[in-house]
Amino acid sequence: MSTVQNYIDENIKTFEEELFRFLRIPSVSTDSKHKADVKKAAVFLANQLNEIGLDKVTMHDTPGHPIITAEKCEHNDKPTVLIYGHYDVQPSDPDELWKTPPFEPTVKEGRVYARGASDDKGQSFTHIKSVQAFLKTGTKLPVNVKYILEGEEEIGSPNLVPFIKNNKELLACDMVLISDTAMFDENQPSITYGLRGLAYMEIHITGPNRDLHSGIFGGAVENPANVLCEIIAALKDKDGVVQIPGFYDDVEPLSPEMREAYKALPFNEEEYKRSLDLKTLHGEKGYSTLERSSARPTLDVNGLWSGYQGEGAKTVLPAKASAKVSMRLVPGQDPDKISKLFAAHVQSMAPDTVTVDVVSHHGGYPIVIDLDFYGLKAAAKAFEDIYDTEVLFSREGGSIPIVADFKKVLGVNSILMGFGITRDALHSPNESFSLKDFHRGIKTSARFFEVLSDFVDT
Repeated sequence: MSTVQNYIDENIKTFEEELFRFLRIPSVSTDSKHKADVKKAAVFLANQLNEIGLDKVTMHDTPGHPIITAEKCEHNDKPTVLIYGHYDVQPSDPDELWKTPPFEPTVKEGRVYARGASDDKGQSFTHIKSVQAFLKTGTKLPVNVKYILEGEEEIGSPNLVPFIKNNKELLACDMVLISDTAMFDENQPSITYGLRGLAYMEIHITGPNRDLHSGIFGGAVENPANVLCEIIAALKDKDGVVQIPGFYDDVEPLSPEMREAYKALPFNEEEYKRSLDLKTLHGEKGYSTLERSSARPTLDVNGLWSGYQGEGAKTVLPAKASAKVSMRLVPGQDPDKISKLFAAHVQSMAPDTVTVDVVSHHGGYPIVIDLDFYGLKAAAKAFEDIYDTEVLFSREGGSIPIVADFKKVLGVNSILMGFGITRDALHSPNESFSLKDFHRGIKTSARFFEVLSDFVDT
């Protein structure tokens, strides 16, 4: 075992305590009252990068939350890896569903429970600790590394792409390393080579100029909540097929080879259902569960609100009704085009008894990375050396819009080296991360840097 790997083993408890300090910071980017906490998390990371000996550690101000960059570039003839991560987290609510305090890390059965444990503090922290293992043991890094860490991923990274466009030389690299995805299973490492894109929308239906008494006005005035339900119900048919005209026009079909690759993955549908307490699954006919959840486009309601929601009864005819809707997109689909198609279709379905406002929020393009990319091959080798098992390659249903932006702006591929698993409960109460995989993640990251140059000419 190398000096670097020994250092990781010997210091893992210290690394865990540092992670717990990081997790205690409620860096919720969606809530303005946590602005100071987001800044505190940025300062924590900048201090970490300085303490381990990186160069040019800089905290860049943006119109929103800070972007942190740093580097250690000592080679003219070795690859440069840009490490990306985000230090902001989702809100913790509903807090009453948490079994432990969301911002007080609690270890149970080898897992740390806290908001951000897996998404993305625990995962991205692995690449700080792995580089520390080289620098603190006097071992020269085998490749060049750069960092870009942001605090706005959970709100669509509004300031990141402009920053990248304005700092191409600072961020110039051969690939981007990201750990914000999941492995196929706890002891079955996998590398994500494809992500769906995203179009996120909001619908607002307005009827009368105020809430009305449903007994006095019911039957004479259109109910915005009823209209919203009718519109949402018509967006998909009973088989889960989206009914927006033109929605599927640009979808690239799954090839026979891709479908065979899905069949080869060790997926247990019965266990999948049991883990969700479901008797039956639902989705687009003609496709498997894995295909539906990672390689086919979707449309889902993320939130609904209207009228009285307090305890007891209130016979109100609400003046307004609203919904949040997300669409996951696949290669060929353009989020801007899909957003416009969605807005036009919703407007066309609304009766003239109400007014409709459709808002487009953030979106992102889908991406699929060539499996022949040497960075992926090196990542697979690193996983296999640490996990002692063959690596699988899979596509994921989630979206990381910045992956497509890195390709578009910097012209480089991303390596999605996730160490989480689906049971981590990302964005949900009781989010957690396996400390075993935090440990193995650091070692895999270090091993990746050790072997990357061996794959450059393959």
